[in-house]
Amino acid sequence: MNKIFSAIFKLLIIFAVIIFQLDCAPAKKDPKQLKVVVTILPLAEFVEQVGGDLVAVMVMVPPGSSPHAYEPLPSQMVDVSEADMLVAVGAPIEFELVWLDKLREMNRHMTVVKASEGIPLQKSLSSHAHQSEKHHHDGNLDPHIWVSPRNAIRMVKNISQALSELDPDHQELYQKNSTAYINQLDALDQEIRHQLTGKKNRKFMVYHPEWGYFASEYGLEQIPIEVEGKQPTAQGLKRFIDQAHAENIRLIIASPQFDTRSAEIISRQINGKLAIISSLDRDYLGAMKKISHILFEEME
Repeated sequence: MNKIFSAIFKLLIIFAVIIFQLDCAPAKKDPKQLKVVVTILPLAEFVEQVGGDLVAVMVMVPPGSSPHAYEPLPSQMVDVSEADMLVAVGAPIEFELVWLDKLREMNRHMTVVKASEGIPLQKSLSSHAHQSEKHHHDGNLDPHIWVSPRNAIRMVKNISQALSELDPDHQELYQKNSTAYINQLDALDQEIRHQLTGKKNRKFMVYHPEWGYFASEYGLEQIPIEVEGKQPTAQGLKRFIDQAHAENIRLIIASPQFDTRSAEIISRQINGKLAIISSLDRDYLGAMKKISHILFEEME
Protein backbone atom coordinates (compact mmCIF):
# COMPACT_ATOMS: atom_id res chain seq x y z
CA MET A 1 0.00 0.00 0.00
CA ASN A 2 2.83 2.39 0.88
CA LYS A 3 4.42 1.71 -2.51
CA ILE A 4 1.16 2.65 -4.23
CA PHE A 5 0.88 5.92 -2.30
CA SER A 6 4.54 6.67 -3.02
CA ALA A 7 4.04 6.11 -6.74
CA ILE A 8 0.94 8.32 -6.77
CA PHE A 9 2.79 11.04 -4.86
CA LYS A 10 5.68 10.98 -7.36
CA LEU A 11 3.23 11.25 -10.26
CA LEU A 12 1.56 14.26 -8.63
CA ILE A 13 4.94 15.94 -8.16
CA ILE A 14 5.87 15.36 -11.81
CA PHE A 15 2.47 16.69 -12.93
CA ALA A 16 2.84 19.78 -10.75
CA VAL A 17 6.30 20.48 -12.16
CA ILE A 18 5.00 20.22 -15.73
CA ILE A 19 2.12 22.62 -14.98
CA PHE A 20 4.50 25.07 -13.31
CA GLN A 21 6.83 25.04 -16.30
CA LEU A 22 3.94 25.61 -18.70
CA ASP A 23 2.66 28.54 -16.63
CA CYS A 24 6.08 30.16 -16.37
CA ALA A 25 7.10 29.67 -19.98
CA PRO A 26 7.03 32.95 -21.95
CA ALA A 27 4.02 33.32 -24.23
CA LYS A 28 5.00 32.85 -27.85
CA LYS A 29 3.78 35.55 -30.20
CA ASP A 30 2.54 34.50 -33.58
CA PRO A 31 5.34 35.62 -35.94
CA LYS A 32 2.74 36.11 -38.66
CA GLN A 33 0.93 38.83 -36.70
CA LEU A 34 1.54 42.42 -37.68
CA LYS A 35 2.40 44.66 -34.74
CA VAL A 36 0.20 47.74 -35.05
CA VAL A 37 0.41 50.79 -32.79
CA VAL A 38 -2.57 53.16 -32.69
CA THR A 39 -2.76 56.53 -31.01
CA ILE A 40 -6.29 56.30 -29.51
CA LEU A 41 -8.70 53.55 -28.47
CA PRO A 42 -11.34 53.83 -31.24
CA LEU A 43 -8.59 53.20 -33.79
CA ALA A 44 -7.80 49.94 -31.96
CA GLU A 45 -11.30 48.64 -32.69
CA PHE A 46 -11.05 49.71 -36.32
CA VAL A 47 -7.71 47.92 -36.79
CA GLU A 48 -8.84 44.79 -34.92
CA GLN A 49 -12.07 44.58 -36.89
CA VAL A 50 -10.15 44.70 -40.15
CA GLY A 51 -7.07 42.71 -39.16
CA GLY A 52 -8.63 40.10 -36.88
CA ASP A 53 -6.11 37.53 -35.64
CA LEU A 54 -3.50 38.80 -38.09
CA VAL A 55 -2.79 41.92 -36.01
CA ALA A 56 -1.57 42.60 -32.48
CA VAL A 57 -2.63 46.11 -31.45
CA MET A 58 -1.05 48.41 -28.86
CA VAL A 59 -2.77 51.68 -27.87
CA MET A 60 -0.66 54.72 -27.00
CA VAL A 61 -3.28 56.71 -25.04
CA PRO A 62 -4.76 54.20 -22.54
CA PRO A 63 -8.32 54.12 -21.10
CA GLY A 64 -9.04 57.01 -18.75
CA SER A 65 -6.29 59.22 -20.18
CA SER A 66 -6.75 62.27 -22.35
CA PRO A 67 -4.99 62.60 -25.72
CA HIS A 68 -4.78 66.31 -24.94
CA ALA A 69 -2.16 65.73 -22.22
CA TYR A 70 -0.87 62.14 -22.27
CA GLU A 71 2.85 61.32 -22.46
CA PRO A 72 3.85 57.78 -23.50
CA LEU A 73 5.70 55.41 -21.17
CA PRO A 74 9.19 54.09 -22.02
CA SER A 75 7.68 50.62 -22.52
CA GLN A 76 5.32 52.05 -25.13
CA MET A 77 8.23 53.61 -26.98
CA VAL A 78 9.81 50.15 -27.13
CA ASP A 79 6.57 48.83 -28.66
CA VAL A 80 6.76 51.59 -31.27
CA SER A 81 10.35 50.67 -32.12
CA GLU A 82 9.19 47.10 -32.90
CA ALA A 83 5.95 47.99 -34.73
CA ASP A 84 5.15 47.22 -38.35
CA MET A 85 2.53 49.96 -38.59
CA LEU A 86 1.44 53.11 -36.76
CA VAL A 87 -2.16 54.25 -37.26
CA ALA A 88 -2.82 57.88 -36.31
CA VAL A 89 -6.00 59.91 -36.48
CA GLY A 90 -4.18 62.37 -38.73
CA ALA A 91 -6.14 65.33 -37.37
CA PRO A 92 -4.73 68.00 -35.02
CA ILE A 93 -5.16 66.03 -31.79
CA GLU A 94 -2.65 67.21 -29.20
CA PHE A 95 -0.98 63.86 -28.60
CA GLU A 96 -0.22 63.46 -32.29
CA LEU A 97 0.89 67.07 -32.71
CA VAL A 98 3.46 66.59 -29.96
CA TRP A 99 4.49 62.96 -30.42
CA LEU A 100 3.86 61.75 -33.98
CA ASP A 101 7.17 62.94 -35.42
CA LYS A 102 9.02 61.51 -32.41
CA LEU A 103 7.30 58.16 -32.88
CA ARG A 104 8.31 58.15 -36.55
CA GLU A 105 11.92 58.75 -35.52
CA MET A 106 11.76 55.76 -33.18
CA ASN A 107 11.05 53.45 -36.12
CA ARG A 108 11.68 54.68 -39.64
CA HIS A 109 10.74 51.31 -41.13
CA MET A 110 7.14 51.14 -39.91
CA THR A 111 4.24 52.17 -42.13
CA VAL A 112 2.48 55.31 -40.88
CA VAL A 113 -1.21 55.56 -41.70
CA LYS A 114 -3.29 58.72 -41.58
CA ALA A 115 -6.76 57.33 -40.87
CA SER A 116 -8.46 60.66 -41.63
CA GLU A 117 -7.22 60.75 -45.23
CA GLY A 118 -10.04 62.07 -47.44
CA ILE A 119 -12.14 63.45 -44.56
CA PRO A 120 -12.67 67.23 -44.55
CA LEU A 121 -11.95 68.80 -41.16
CA GLN A 122 -14.27 71.32 -39.55
CA LYS A 123 -13.55 74.16 -37.17
CA SER A 124 -13.62 73.45 -33.45
CA LEU A 125 -16.43 75.09 -31.51
CA SER A 126 -15.48 76.97 -28.33
CA SER A 127 -17.07 79.31 -25.84
CA HIS A 128 -15.62 82.53 -24.43
CA ALA A 129 -16.41 83.96 -21.03
CA HIS A 130 -16.99 87.46 -22.34
CA GLN A 131 -19.45 86.50 -25.05
CA SER A 132 -22.88 84.92 -24.89
CA GLU A 133 -22.62 83.45 -28.34
CA LYS A 134 -20.37 80.67 -29.60
CA HIS A 135 -17.76 81.27 -32.21
CA HIS A 136 -15.00 79.49 -34.08
CA HIS A 137 -11.31 79.89 -33.34
CA ASP A 138 -9.48 80.83 -36.53
CA GLY A 139 -7.34 77.93 -37.62
CA ASN A 140 -8.52 75.73 -34.73
CA LEU A 141 -9.66 72.49 -36.35
CA ASP A 142 -11.70 69.86 -34.57
CA PRO A 143 -9.70 66.60 -34.37
CA HIS A 144 -12.57 64.35 -33.17
CA ILE A 145 -13.44 63.08 -36.64
CA TRP A 146 -14.20 59.50 -35.55
CA VAL A 147 -17.43 60.42 -33.69
CA SER A 148 -19.27 60.47 -37.03
CA PRO A 149 -20.03 56.91 -38.18
CA ARG A 150 -19.75 58.08 -41.78
CA ASN A 151 -16.22 59.29 -41.06
CA ALA A 152 -15.50 56.02 -39.27
CA ILE A 153 -16.36 54.18 -42.49
CA ARG A 154 -13.77 56.23 -44.38
CA MET A 155 -11.19 55.56 -41.66
CA VAL A 156 -11.82 51.80 -41.78
CA LYS A 157 -11.38 51.84 -45.55
CA ASN A 158 -8.06 53.67 -45.17
CA ILE A 159 -6.87 51.15 -42.58
CA SER A 160 -7.95 48.22 -44.74
CA GLN A 161 -6.07 49.60 -47.72
CA ALA A 162 -2.92 50.15 -45.64
CA LEU A 163 -2.98 46.64 -44.18
CA SER A 164 -3.55 45.17 -47.64
CA GLU A 165 -0.54 47.04 -49.03
CA LEU A 166 1.66 46.00 -46.11
CA ASP A 167 0.47 42.39 -46.14
CA PRO A 168 -0.81 41.64 -49.67
CA ASP A 169 -1.01 37.90 -49.00
CA HIS A 170 -4.04 38.55 -46.79
CA GLN A 171 -5.64 41.34 -48.82
CA GLU A 172 -8.78 39.33 -49.47
CA LEU A 173 -9.33 38.71 -45.75
CA TYR A 174 -8.76 42.37 -44.86
CA GLN A 175 -11.29 43.45 -47.47
CA LYS A 176 -13.81 40.86 -46.30
CA ASN A 177 -13.45 41.95 -42.66
CA SER A 178 -13.64 45.64 -43.47
CA THR A 179 -16.78 45.14 -45.56
CA ALA A 180 -18.46 43.27 -42.70
CA TYR A 181 -17.58 46.01 -40.19
CA ILE A 182 -18.55 48.81 -42.58
CA ASN A 183 -21.95 47.14 -42.92
CA GLN A 184 -22.32 47.42 -39.13
CA LEU A 185 -21.29 51.09 -39.22
CA ASP A 186 -23.74 51.78 -42.04
CA ALA A 187 -26.53 50.09 -40.05
CA LEU A 188 -25.56 52.19 -37.02
CA ASP A 189 -25.73 55.37 -39.11
CA GLN A 190 -29.21 54.47 -40.37
CA GLU A 191 -30.36 53.61 -36.83
CA ILE A 192 -29.21 56.98 -35.49
CA ARG A 193 -30.92 58.87 -38.31
CA HIS A 194 -34.14 56.95 -37.63
CA GLN A 195 -33.97 57.62 -33.88
CA LEU A 196 -33.46 61.36 -34.30
CA THR A 197 -36.08 61.88 -37.02
CA GLY A 198 -38.81 64.20 -35.85
CA LYS A 199 -36.89 65.71 -32.93
CA LYS A 200 -37.62 69.44 -32.82
CA ASN A 201 -35.21 70.69 -30.16
CA ARG A 202 -31.86 69.44 -31.45
CA LYS A 203 -29.54 71.22 -29.02
CA PHE A 204 -27.48 69.71 -26.23
CA MET A 205 -24.69 71.01 -24.00
CA VAL A 206 -21.27 69.37 -23.70
CA TYR A 207 -18.38 70.12 -21.37
CA HIS A 208 -15.70 69.48 -23.99
CA PRO A 209 -16.69 70.07 -27.64
CA GLU A 210 -15.86 66.57 -28.87
CA TRP A 211 -19.17 65.71 -30.57
CA GLY A 212 -19.02 68.27 -33.38
CA TYR A 213 -18.81 65.80 -36.27
CA PHE A 214 -21.63 63.74 -34.78
CA ALA A 215 -23.75 66.87 -34.43
CA SER A 216 -23.00 68.01 -37.97
CA GLU A 217 -23.81 64.58 -39.40
CA TYR A 218 -27.26 64.44 -37.80
CA GLY A 219 -28.35 68.08 -37.81
CA LEU A 220 -27.73 68.69 -34.11
CA GLU A 221 -26.07 71.54 -32.22
CA GLN A 222 -23.60 71.05 -29.39
CA ILE A 223 -23.06 73.96 -27.00
CA PRO A 224 -19.67 73.72 -25.25
CA ILE A 225 -19.33 74.65 -21.59
CA GLU A 226 -15.57 74.82 -21.21
CA VAL A 227 -13.94 78.18 -21.84
CA GLU A 228 -10.72 77.83 -23.82
CA GLY A 229 -10.07 74.49 -22.14
CA LYS A 230 -10.95 75.74 -18.65
CA GLN A 231 -13.91 75.61 -16.28
CA PRO A 232 -16.31 78.56 -16.80
CA THR A 233 -16.55 81.30 -14.20
CA ALA A 234 -19.57 81.64 -11.90
CA GLN A 235 -20.91 84.28 -14.29
CA GLY A 236 -20.36 81.93 -17.20
CA LEU A 237 -22.20 79.12 -15.42
CA LYS A 238 -25.18 81.39 -14.82
CA ARG A 239 -25.25 82.29 -18.50
CA PHE A 240 -25.30 78.62 -19.51
CA ILE A 241 -28.06 77.90 -17.00
CA ASP A 242 -30.12 80.82 -18.31
CA GLN A 243 -29.53 79.68 -21.90
CA ALA A 244 -30.59 76.11 -21.07
CA HIS A 245 -33.82 77.40 -19.50
CA ALA A 246 -34.52 79.78 -22.37
CA GLU A 247 -33.89 77.19 -25.10
CA ASN A 248 -35.34 74.22 -23.19
CA ILE A 249 -32.07 72.28 -23.26
CA ARG A 250 -32.35 69.21 -21.02
CA LEU A 251 -29.21 67.21 -21.83
CA ILE A 252 -25.64 67.80 -20.68
CA ILE A 253 -22.91 65.46 -21.93
CA ALA A 254 -19.54 65.19 -20.18
CA SER A 255 -16.54 62.95 -20.71
CA PRO A 256 -14.85 60.95 -17.93
CA GLN A 257 -11.50 62.32 -19.15
CA PHE A 258 -12.47 65.82 -18.02
CA ASP A 259 -13.63 67.55 -14.84
CA THR A 260 -17.42 67.19 -14.73
CA ARG A 261 -18.20 69.72 -11.96
CA SER A 262 -19.52 72.46 -14.24
CA ALA A 263 -21.72 70.01 -16.12
CA GLU A 264 -23.05 68.66 -12.81
CA ILE A 265 -23.92 72.16 -11.57
CA ILE A 266 -25.78 73.07 -14.76
CA SER A 267 -27.69 69.79 -14.89
CA ARG A 268 -28.83 70.21 -11.28
CA GLN A 269 -29.93 73.80 -11.80
CA ILE A 270 -32.00 72.97 -14.88
CA ASN A 271 -33.21 69.61 -13.52
CA GLY A 272 -31.76 68.04 -16.64
CA LYS A 273 -29.98 64.84 -17.60
CA LEU A 274 -26.21 64.51 -17.16
CA ALA A 275 -24.74 61.77 -19.34
CA ILE A 276 -21.13 60.65 -18.95
CA ILE A 277 -19.99 59.36 -22.34
CA SER A 278 -16.48 59.01 -23.71
CA SER A 279 -15.77 59.58 -27.37
CA LEU A 280 -12.61 57.55 -26.74
CA ASP A 281 -14.37 54.30 -25.86
CA ARG A 282 -12.74 51.24 -27.43
CA ASP A 283 -16.24 49.82 -27.98
CA TYR A 284 -17.01 52.25 -30.78
CA LEU A 285 -20.36 50.81 -31.79
CA GLY A 286 -21.48 50.65 -28.16
CA ALA A 287 -20.50 54.27 -27.47
CA MET A 288 -22.28 55.57 -30.57
CA LYS A 289 -25.43 53.61 -29.72
CA LYS A 290 -25.30 54.94 -26.17
CA ILE A 291 -25.17 58.61 -27.16
CA SER A 292 -27.85 58.21 -29.83
CA HIS A 293 -30.16 56.47 -27.35
CA ILE A 294 -29.68 59.23 -24.77
CA LEU A 295 -30.34 61.91 -27.38
CA PHE A 296 -33.47 60.04 -28.47
CA GLU A 297 -34.70 59.83 -24.86
CA GLU A 298 -33.93 63.40 -23.83
CA MET A 299 -34.65 65.48 -26.93
CA GLU A 300 -38.19 66.63 -27.66
